[in-house]
Amino acid sequence: MTERPAHRMQRDADHFQVGPSGLHWDGDTLVIDIAEISAPLPYKVRGTVRVRPAMIGTTAFALDPAGRHRWHPVAPRARVEVEMTHPNLRWSGPGYFDSNFGDEPLEDGFDDWHWSRAHLKNDVAVLYEGRRRDGTPFDLALKFDAQGRWHDVVQPAPAMLPRTGWRIKRATRADAGHAARVIKTWIDAPFYARSALATRLFGEDVRAVHESLALGRFRSPIVQSMLPYRMPRAIW
Repeated sequence: MTERPAHRMQRDADHFQVGPSGLHWDGDTLVIDIAEISAPLPYKVRGTVRVRPAMIGTTAFALDPAGRHRWHPVAPRARVEVEMTHPNLRWSGPGYFDSNFGDEPLEDGFDDWHWSRAHLKNDVAVLYEGRRRDGTPFDLALKFDAQGRWHDVVQPAPAMLPRTGWRIKRATRADAGHAARVIKTWIDAPFYARSALATRLFGEDVRAVHESLALGRFRSPIVQSMLPYRMPRAIW
């Protein structure tokens, strides 16, 4: 997560490299090699993450009528293995891999969004909703089967969550008559939060990964001035 000049980036069909960190596709596994310095306290972050998809999603979804912003759930269900040398940590478990891409910065297209993903017994549920910069809402509720095929489902009932320490609004969905609960907040930043939820979706009690993104907050000059302290900007 270091910003680097264009000449430090290389990519082709199977590789993407930014400075000393990069990722490549070896035919059945996405291998992510991390070689960074943390911020604001400078210490080494070194290791490898392997993402082995159980399914490959082939559809990218437009998040705005003009198609300037797209979201692609590349691997709705995957096996993830993490082996870090700095710090000395390792773990593995079920995971997920997606991509947002488009023709303009996210903050030009959206004011906020809330996203969550839960592994059901047979399917993967992904819920996505938010407000575009022009004030119009958007939402997606999808299930992916074991072959990566998707179909639309009806959004479960709205469920409110407590605000973060930075007072970011969090919202999610749950089956009618059931509440969602924050188990742990992994990231609590001025404009972004990532959390683990206990909830009930489509008749199943599940653990979900949830994120809230406040792009109105991100556009604030104060927040912009804080970014280099968390994401270093290299000149080489």
